[in-house]
Amino acid sequence: MTDILFLAGRYLLFHRWKTFVLVMAITLVVFLPAALNVLVERSAQQLTARAKTTPLLIGAKGSPLELTLSSLYFDGGTPTLTRYREVANVRDSQLANPIPLYVRFRASGYAIVGTTLDYVEFRKLEYAEGRSFAMLGETVIGATVASELGLSVGDSVVSSPESAFDLAGVYPLKLTVVGIFEPTFTADDESLFVDLKTAWVIEGLGHGHQNLETAEASVVLQRDENRIVANASLLQYNEITPENAESFHFHGDLGEFPVSAILVVPNDTKSGVILQGRVENSAGDTQIVRPSLVIEALLATVLTVQQYVVAAVALVGLATVSLAVLVFLLSLRLRQRERLTLYKIGSSRGVVTGLMAAEVLAVIAASAVVSALLTTWVSFYGADLIREFLLS
Repeated sequence: MTDILFLAGRYLLFHRWKTFVLVMAITLVVFLPAALNVLVERSAQQLTARAKTTPLLIGAKGSPLELTLSSLYFDGGTPTLTRYREVANVRDSQLANPIPLYVRFRASGYAIVGTTLDYVEFRKLEYAEGRSFAMLGETVIGATVASELGLSVGDSVVSSPESAFDLAGVYPLKLTVVGIFEPTFTADDESLFVDLKTAWVIEGLGHGHQNLETAEASVVLQRDENRIVANASLLQYNEITPENAESFHFHGDLGEFPVSAILVVPNDTKSGVILQGRVENSAGDTQIVRPSLVIEALLATVLTVQQYVVAAVALVGLATVSLAVLVFLLSLRLRQRERLTLYKIGSSRGVVTGLMAAEVLAVIAASAVVSALLTTWVSFYGADLIREFLLS
């Protein structure tokens, strides 16, 4: 038996390219259906787990899927913005606790999430280091952000401008890391959390500058009893510190300031139904969605596509197996003189048959091993790749 395996192995190594092609072809036939099933199952688990823990979302009318994915995973396109006054409306209804979210800006490629400490409590986020954000300009970062950027408590990170030519809009702000969350293996690990007003400062809705009462005369254009007008040389701060924090202020009605979504936590099931009915029947420009239903609809579409893909893979697999069988049969026919030589030197018909079978089984076994390794890799990392694809 050892001699048969040795000869089969030497033959396959000598014809390494033919062996490689056969192994890869059979691997694909086995791997694609298995990987697709694992991928869909793991992706569904990840998507539905976070959606089921999020009761309701309120946002501007538009795509419910875009609103849900942006609010749950802090990635993809920014949905149509709604106004902060909607937060007050939900709070005044006394039916639910509203948690505002403003997800628009990024720092070193990671999302900056403007929210309140209610979000930390709702998601049950634990601190690995430091504390929660308490003033403008402070941020608490996820475990992945801390690891990838090499940040620790006391370090700083600067928000990224939306465009290299956006000189008047987005306000690049130096954020001080005051805390790091424990790993949750969710989108929270890949985000920076700041107070909602800090996100508004980044947008340029709030700013801090020199005290005009004590500013140099060269900075002041006009001064009277009611107001002081400064020129362009007025120093504006791009970092919020305890020394200049009091100089930061906002112009305009806060109720008109933007938020991308409102995470709504109803007092109970009845309150949630009542609130949902009020929003749906209102004549306003907002919508209310149940994330679990939105994700279920998305997965239903994915599963439908999966069925067609599996059918296509099955047809391709059948053709591939047929070609592999043809290759083996042609190989046996071409090796007829080789078999006659083995008979002449004393090999029995069973030994020759075993040698040929060992070669076929070795190719199938190698394909099975490669398929198992690839399927295992997909089970660990495939769902993340799919989520990145959906959100890109």
